[in-house]
Amino acid sequence: MFEVYRKEVKWGGKLLTFETGKIARQADGAVMVTYGGTTVLCTAVGASTAKPGIDFFPLTVNYQEKTFAAGRIPGGFFKREGRPSEKETLVSRLIDRPIRPLFHKNYKNETQVIATVLAHDMENDPDIVAILGASAALTISGLPFMGPIGACRVGWDGNNYILNPTTVQMKESSLDLVVAGTTDGVLMVESEASELSEEIMLGAVDYGHSEIEHVIKAIIDLAEVAAKEPRPLPEEPKEKDEYLKKITPFRKKFEKAYKEIDKSNRSKMLSHIRNEIVLEFGELANSTLLSSLTKDIEADIVRGSILKTKRRIDGRDTKTVRSIVAEVGTLPRAHGSALFTRGETQALVVATLGTGQDEQIIDALEGEYRSKFMLHYNFPPYSVGEAGRVGSPGRREVGHGKLAWRAVNPLLPSGDDFPYTVRIVSEVTESNGSSSMATVCGTSLALMDAGVPIKKPVAGIAMGLIKEKKEFSVLSDILGDEDHLGDMDFKVAGTEDGITSLQMDIKITSITKEIMEIALQQAKEGRIHILNEMGKAIGSSREVLADSAPKITTMKVKLEKIRDIIGPGGKMIREICETTGAKVDIEDDGTIKIASSDTESSEAAQKRINDIVAEAELGVIYSGKVGNDISQEEGVKAAELCCINIIAALKSSINGDWNRLDTFLKLGGFVNCDNDFSDQPKIINGASDLLVNIFGDKGRHARFAVGSNALPMNISVEIDAIIKIK
Repeated sequence: MFEVYRKEVKWGGKLLTFETGKIARQADGAVMVTYGGTTVLCTAVGASTAKPGIDFFPLTVNYQEKTFAAGRIPGGFFKREGRPSEKETLVSRLIDRPIRPLFHKNYKNETQVIATVLAHDMENDPDIVAILGASAALTISGLPFMGPIGACRVGWDGNNYILNPTTVQMKESSLDLVVAGTTDGVLMVESEASELSEEIMLGAVDYGHSEIEHVIKAIIDLAEVAAKEPRPLPEEPKEKDEYLKKITPFRKKFEKAYKEIDKSNRSKMLSHIRNEIVLEFGELANSTLLSSLTKDIEADIVRGSILKTKRRIDGRDTKTVRSIVAEVGTLPRAHGSALFTRGETQALVVATLGTGQDEQIIDALEGEYRSKFMLHYNFPPYSVGEAGRVGSPGRREVGHGKLAWRAVNPLLPSGDDFPYTVRIVSEVTESNGSSSMATVCGTSLALMDAGVPIKKPVAGIAMGLIKEKKEFSVLSDILGDEDHLGDMDFKVAGTEDGITSLQMDIKITSITKEIMEIALQQAKEGRIHILNEMGKAIGSSREVLADSAPKITTMKVKLEKIRDIIGPGGKMIREICETTGAKVDIEDDGTIKIASSDTESSEAAQKRINDIVAEAELGVIYSGKVGNDISQEEGVKAAELCCINIIAALKSSINGDWNRLDTFLKLGGFVNCDNDFSDQPKIINGASDLLVNIFGDKGRHARFAVGSNALPMNISVEIDAIIKIK
């Protein structure tokens, strides 16, 4: 019934398997990929025809994790997978970025790639497996995909590169780098690093590229036996030559417009010319072809000018960074804030400090875990002078936010050194090139303004590329137009000592090691310049937190005392928080963190906790009314102390011969308390429980507890005992 094709290859010490022909046979391409014990089903489907009027390639990539892959049931009320998680969104982008440039430029049919995680061995991350599966599914689908591609993850242990490190190895690695590409060159890089040098980062990319060649060969071998007949490519429109003749006279107008340095003026001029072209051709014109030819002319003008003159749209040379203005303390009520402006790109970044209760809970395949650092990137439509829909963050916003998160995360202090949860919000208020790198710079400034002791300031810069045959130019700090019309978007973030994050996407089939080397060196020069400009606003973290920020006090208690602090059903901890106004977090090791915006409430919470965990000590006098002057917990300690005094007197009477003790016959307790207080028995339990703990059944007795309005010397508790001795 099934005609199954299978290809296996030993890779990175584990077996990598591609299988097709058994599952999802109605898809254009379907491949089951297994690496170690992780399995991902990848499918590719392309529409038979393109929708009219489409002037872009409508590719959709969906990566989805099924919790059954890890033997888990989803959390939440509905107990089923819902909206994509952050991880699913990021991996969807990770798959999309290297495959998109490899589709034929004339192919505009709606295409969808779906990667479904079916099994996760808790060692091998499914993201790499999903990229390989998508590549294989497209290669055998018959769609005009100029692949295949390969991908791998590279780690660094300080001496050697690690191919596809396990989750355990990743904890010890100072590098998390994903590289994807063809046999000819690299297409995509995504990474987080701990201040590694340009040489190590470039070496990691080179190492990863050499390793993916084995996988690409395996996919080609599979395609040779399982690939479908290739689809015919769309023909060039018959009216193309005619349109080209009519549109060519507009070239001089475009050249004049692109000499305008100001973005707003340039955008208005370009928009006017495009409208002229539409009017020239009329309503019945092929709008898709017209748009494509117009873009080709604009790209040729911009790219040709840069290659010939080394001068860019805004008049800069290839290495100069736009003017920078960095400000901190922008918002008076925020815990930390910064406004970072680079040319016509601007980000308002705000840091907020919270407690352990504010940590982000993440429900992942590997299980639930918490994150103390959050970075949320927002890109409102007004930032580019447009009116648009405002709603939930899209894939782009999630991706840019994660990129900035990776850049800053290695520099944050440990939880022991800084016990705060940190949330960063970046509002992009203007955009003309690399708002994600502006977010990195703004985040560094806002954290320092908030008093977060980051190890070093971090900055980011976006690099571009214009390449025609063997001639190329690498551009520092690219504009939006240079991004759209260029061949590369290469973002580098780091400190003056090394790289913390690197991301690269290209629109051509590949780039060489030489180009990457030049881009990294240029990026380093630009990064150092930006850091110097940032230092004019603030050079290091403030020594004190903002007055509005919560102050966290840490204390340690015995493990057996944790339940006493929490109380039955959490009653005690809730009462402490409600009465003092402080937030109290209790960890499993007995560490207690008390957070409050004012010292008074923090001290009140500390006192309550100390009262609960305090051991009764000889020489301590508990005086005052229970429920007014002292707490109920202190009353219990007072009863314990009374009982200790009784035991001491008993010991003296029997000369230390405990064999003479027969039993405690009666125990009476009087509690100096408010009229509204009704828990006198609980107070006397302090004495009663102590006797039973020490003497067992001999300590059991008839017991009574009486409330009193006053006791001699305003003592809190008085205990009488009747004891039978031999």
